[in-house]
Amino acid sequence: MPATLQFWFDFASTYSYLSAMRIQQAATMKGVAVEWQPFLLGPIFAEQGWTTSPFKIYPAKGQYMWRDMERLCAARNLPFQRPESFPQNSLKAARLALAVEQGDRRAAFVQAVYSTQFASGHDISDPAVLSDCLAASGSAPDAVQRMSDPKIKADLFEQVARAKALHIFGAPSFIIGNELFWGDDRLDDAVSYASSYFT
Repeated sequence: MPATLQFWFDFASTYSYLSAMRIQQAATMKGVAVEWQPFLLGPIFAEQGWTTSPFKIYPAKGQYMWRDMERLCAARNLPFQRPESFPQNSLKAARLALAVEQGDRRAAFVQAVYSTQFASGHDISDPAVLSDCLAASGSAPDAVQRMSDPKIKADLFEQVARAKALHIFGAPSFIIGNELFWGDDRLDDAVSYASSYFT
């Protein structure tokens, strides 16, 4: 059984875009399997007294983040377009990610959503956009209706509870056993830790 790393992400997270587009390759090179775990940061931020992203609360931090994203995407040959609205409402996309089977298909859907948002600037709260992402990832486009499924809604609620129990406070986050790594700049460390943790 391969080593496993849990990748916790919120679709509204800019730095999670960076991780989502490279984690599979980085993990495969080390013999590590990736579990794609969508969740919502909003309820976690609310417990800290924040009503929105800290990049909106602190303008200087937000200004830095956008320039940092431009630099990092250019260095990695990743397309980047700042979406008109930020942070975007990631609720529907998170529900759909849970509705897609864990594994390659979920990975493809997650990457499609991040690409349409941060490479093309599209609105991921739009069901038509999400339907296109499902099609691009090999899932039936009409599966977009599952975002209203009561079980999927309950599953996402449980995901947020799990994230809190794991002491996750931001995204992207990586969990190996009881060890937490936070931030795209810790992805390689997390993968290396996972490869040695299970040996």
